[in-house]
This record gives sequence, C-alpha cells and structure tokens, in this order.
Amino acid sequence: MAILSIHNLDLSFGGEPLLKNVHLHINPGERICLMGRNGTGKSTLLKIIAGQVLPDRGAVRLEQEARATFLNQDLPADLTGSALAVASQGEPSREQEARQLLTRLAVSPEAAVETLSGGALRRVLLARTLATPAEILLLDEPTNHLDLDTVVWLENYLERLCKSRSAAIVFVTHDRAFARRLAQNVAELDRGTLYHHTCGYDEFLERRDKRLADEEARWEQFDKDLAREEAWLRRGVKARRTRDEGRVRRLLDMRERYRQRRERVGSVDLSLEEARRSGDLVITTKNLSFAYSPEDEPIIDNLSTLIMRGDRVGIVGPNGSGKTTLIKLLLGELAPRDGTVRRGANLHPIYFDQLRTSLDPEKTLWENLGDGYDTVTINGRTRHLLAYMEDFLFSREEVNKPVRILSGGERNRLLLAKFFARPSNLLVLDEPTNDLDGETLELLEQILLDYQGTILLVSHDRAFLDNVVTDCLVLSGDGTVQEYAGGYGDWRDRQNHRADQETQNRDKTAGRGNPSPAGERQKPRRTGTRLRYKEHQELEALPGAIAALEEEEADIHRQLSDPDLYRTVARQETPGGSTQDPGQLSRRLEEIGQELARAYERWEELEARRGDSP
Repeated sequence: MAILSIHNLDLSFGGEPLLKNVHLHINPGERICLMGRNGTGKSTLLKIIAGQVLPDRGAVRLEQEARATFLNQDLPADLTGSALAVASQGEPSREQEARQLLTRLAVSPEAAVETLSGGALRRVLLARTLATPAEILLLDEPTNHLDLDTVVWLENYLERLCKSRSAAIVFVTHDRAFARRLAQNVAELDRGTLYHHTCGYDEFLERRDKRLADEEARWEQFDKDLAREEAWLRRGVKARRTRDEGRVRRLLDMRERYRQRRERVGSVDLSLEEARRSGDLVITTKNLSFAYSPEDEPIIDNLSTLIMRGDRVGIVGPNGSGKTTLIKLLLGELAPRDGTVRRGANLHPIYFDQLRTSLDPEKTLWENLGDGYDTVTINGRTRHLLAYMEDFLFSREEVNKPVRILSGGERNRLLLAKFFARPSNLLVLDEPTNDLDGETLELLEQILLDYQGTILLVSHDRAFLDNVVTDCLVLSGDGTVQEYAGGYGDWRDRQNHRADQETQNRDKTAGRGNPSPAGERQKPRRTGTRLRYKEHQELEALPGAIAALEEEEADIHRQLSDPDLYRTVARQETPGGSTQDPGQLSRRLEEIGQELARAYERWEELEARRGDSP
C-alpha cells in the first residue's frame, strides 16, 4: 500500500504549465530517482510533496501517521546555534545519531553554523534530514558538496535505511553513478508530464530515448497530415460543402493541437575555442610543498609530477584535502613553500572556479557573457551573442535577467558559455558538473574528449571522472599526493585489490602464528585442481610481475618529473649510451598502464578459478 499518493497535480507560474496532471504513488522502501532537465520542476515537485508549495490543483495524500523529511537545495538564511543543535533539532533523543552523522560528514558538532561555509552548512542539513525519524525522505541533490568517499558512504547508508526502516526515498541528483546505484524506479519530468518508469537508471535511459523517438515520428506524421489538410482547404469550394464540414472541424482541431504542442527544448550545443598548441611540457613540479602558515602541517607535501600536453588529469580527495589549493599552486596563483612549479611555453589557461566568481550576480546574462560586445568568435566563426546563448538553452527573453535569479544549473551553463568562447589550451575545471542535467553532462564529456589541449579536473562525479580523465592525482588529506594511471574507478579497483591482498596476508600470518586449538578440525585447504599446472605457475608469478611493472611505472614517473630531462630539445644521451626521450617514456608509461590492467584482470580470473576449485 502506498504511503504517499499524488493525484491530478497542476502548477503554473503564468506561462506554460510547470506540472500538468501529475500522478505518483510511493511505496514503503521504494527508491525513486526524479529525473529531468534543469528547470522542468523537479525541486518544485519535492517542495509540493513537503508542503512548502501549494499546487494550483490536485492533492498530496500522506498515509496516516507517516512522516516526511526534506533536504532542500536552497540554504536557509536564519539558522543559528551549533551544528549539533541544528542537526538534532534540539531533540535529546536524536543527539547521538546527529553527532555521528556530523562527524562522518566532516563537520564539527560544536561549530557555530553562522561561521560555516555553504558546503559545510549543506552537510549539516543533510545530517539533520538523516537523523529525523521519517517514512519518506525527500532529497534534493544530496551529493552536492560531498567528496567521493562520502558519496559512497551515503549510498550504503541510504540502502541500509530503506531496509531497516522500510523508508522510501525520492531523490533528485545529477550524479549518474549515484542514480545508477540507488534508483529502483525513475520518475521523469518532461514538459509538465511525469512519466513513471519501473526500472533502474540505465534501462530508463533506453526507454526515454525510445519514447522521444516515437514522439518525434508521431509529430512528423502529424505535420504531414496537417499540411495535406491545409492544402485541401485552400482549394476552396469543395471544403465548404455540407458533407465536408466534419473534415473542416477536424482541421480546426489539428490546428489547435499544433498551437498547444510543446516542443522538447533542444540540447546544449557545446564547442570550444582552442588556442595555439602549447609546448609538450605543460606543468612540472619538483618536491612541491605548501602550507598557509609556517607552523601548519603542509597541505601539499613533496609532490613531484609531470603534466604533458593532451593529458586529462583528475584531482580527487576528501573535502579539505587541498584540491583547490593544488590547482592554484599549479596555475601560479599561490607560491610554494618549498620546491618548484614550472609551466610550459604558450599556455592559455581558463579556470572554471568552484565559487563561480567570474560571474557578476548583479549584471545581466548579456553583460556577463558579452563584456561589451554583441558577437563571439568560435573556431574562426563569428556568432551573434543571441544565437550563441541559444546554444546554451537561454532564450532571447532571458538575456536581460540578472544572474542572481538563475538556478545553479543555469549559472553553470552561463559560465560554460563564457569560458568556451575564450581561446585556451589548458582547461582547469573545479566542480564543473554541479547542477547540470544528465544530457548536458554527456555533451560536456564529449567536448572535453575532443579537446586537443590539457585538462585539470576536480569533480565528485565518478562517472564523469571515469569517462574523461586519463590520470588521477589523489590527495589523502595529510599532504600526500599519489599519481595513478586511469580514471577514478581504476584507482578504486587498485585500492580495493591492495586492501584484499593485505587482508589475505594478515590472515595467512595469523594462521601461521595461531594454530588451531587441539581437537578442532581445520577446513581442508582448497587445492585448486581446476587450474592446470602452467596456470598455477602463472598465478604464482603474477604478483612479482605486477610489482615489477609498478616499480618501473614509479621509476618513469620519477624520470619524467626531473626538469633536467627537458633542457635539451634533442634527445639526451646518457653516459651509458641509452636514449632518454620523454615521448618514449610517456608511451612506455601508457603501455605499463595497459599491461597492469591485463595483469590484474588475469590475476583475478585465476584466483577466482582457484577459489572455486573443490
């Protein structure tokens, strides 16, 4: 039985209906992802369910004694007191859980909320939502301002919550990996209509694409029929005969349907203005360290790395680990305490900052984007500003709006439009995916993959990182920065693999040091008879081969981080006569990454077969 039902819901703000005859039923334990483009009314629908907005028509019925709690995307301006008082809402019975949640979300329970940043305050409100006893959780962008590890923790927490409490969750997210993991069903808002899909995220994408293709085919046939009927009517005399009055009425009905038709808004059209190529060497650091004051522990400690032209580097780590600080060091906005940062020749960087400080909230969209001009030039082609803004889904009626009234997704689109009109060969993107809908994210991914320059990317969107980056710099929070080939998923797989190996080694050591008590019969050790003799030998040799590859990988990283390698234009001959070529070393580094991936895959395959052996 549904614990919440929505019937015949309508809402408009003077123009086209935002919500039109919406129906939805929410069952205990159900996890529903509310999907749709920016501006389709997802947050508004959550506010209606929470009782914060009244619809023009329809009803929201909550089962008797059922409770709902709401994480609003908008931050309240009137919060005071400690983080613990806000998260527990002054209820002593909730203090213990609220304290645990705040600690896990990296917020001090004793911190005064008036002093917290927007991101930290958002995490306090998330803790308050999770600590509130409720049968329905309404979560609007719950992963915003969470680091990657915390997003994974939240996924696990919400799954357990649904099972232990039979709580239902309705959530809005732009994080595709989060939606893929949590969503059992998807409710899609499109031009006022809510489509309910009883499937997960990936199947929803297929169903949505088929629905839109079918809709386009139907309207294409409708347009042909309408054109034929209009041509018939223009022929005149026959159309005015009594026996044809029914056909005329049908034509008038078709005209009305055409007038009321709401076309799906076009996709964002992204293109980048690229500057001349930079040099092969973009940024190199040697023994780089930084702290904001001499007595502080370093935020970045002894980092030596090399970034070459065409690299797409993801910078990941917990909140507060120094990701934005590292970007500013690499760009020269901060000076290192120790070590050096060297930037290559002919660099034209663009910095898409997390705080969006490049936008003036009091100026209009036109003023922010045009900077006094009414045209932009993209890859040699001059475009009028109005046409260019339409590429980013801003209508001509919106260009004189002040930026301060835009949604988060609209601000991000405007900033992308502003930056993509500038020539660049180094893109530095600090959380560019916040509040962008899924379709725009996919288009942004494609334009970054086609980009010929170098990219530094900070993001908590795991799918975005996996699809875009070629390497990761991982900040641990204690100053250590490690470099890995591949995306976020590749790094996590390696971490999990190493953790499993350490666990196995500890178990073996414990087994040798602590024999079973007398009389206790041990399980016979599996012999792995399903592996052939040569496969046994291969399995035994793989850990050594993997260690050798990783040692070679680390050695090449050390060589490439040495600025002396680049002081001559031609190849540098070593005393032993071997050739040290940065290009060759980089290609070998790529080969090692592929060899490691194959070695890990083979090791897992053989280990699984051995484990399955009787």
